[in-house]
Amino acid sequence: MVDILWILAAYLLGSVPFGLVFARCVHGIDPREIGSGNIGATNVARLCGFGWGVCTLACDLGKGLAAAGIALYINPNAIFVTLASFAAVAGHRWSCFMGFQGGKAVATSIGVFLPLAFWQTFVALILCVGCILRSGFVSVGSLAFIASLPFFLLLTGVWRFIPLALAVAVVIIKAHEANILRLLSGGEKSWKKDKS
Repeated sequence: MVDILWILAAYLLGSVPFGLVFARCVHGIDPREIGSGNIGATNVARLCGFGWGVCTLACDLGKGLAAAGIALYINPNAIFVTLASFAAVAGHRWSCFMGFQGGKAVATSIGVFLPLAFWQTFVALILCVGCILRSGFVSVGSLAFIASLPFFLLLTGVWRFIPLALAVAVVIIKAHEANILRLLSGGEKSWKKDKS
């Protein structure tokens, strides 16, 4: 019963739209209607300032970290931890507080994997940052992170969380469909130019 309740709680925690809350409270705007239309840290930083983008990133990351970390504490069984962790990612992607719409769940996914596979996540994050700096596109870094993580888990023998990494990869890649199309057509916005 405790396991089931935490899976539900993890979904609710993941559903909290911090980017939307910060944007509305600070500037009285809805990030879903301005900029990229996303509630994530990149769009919030673009609309409300770098500091609020960092706050959004920290909170979105934190809810994933809490969901997975507490799941590990309650019951380290891989199936339970996977379900609770995925519930948090699904909550951000399909928030019950926003009509089952949501963000792209990258930061929440990073938070989820930090307590589950810290070093593999860290290396994938280095690749993510490198791709962002090299390409100028946050979406490229996000896709590089989630695409590489299952391979790092495989290479280091962390077998039990590979299904979670693959499931999260499907969710995030699907969420980035529009970005991928813009990248292919040359219409994606570079973070270096987002201040305009």
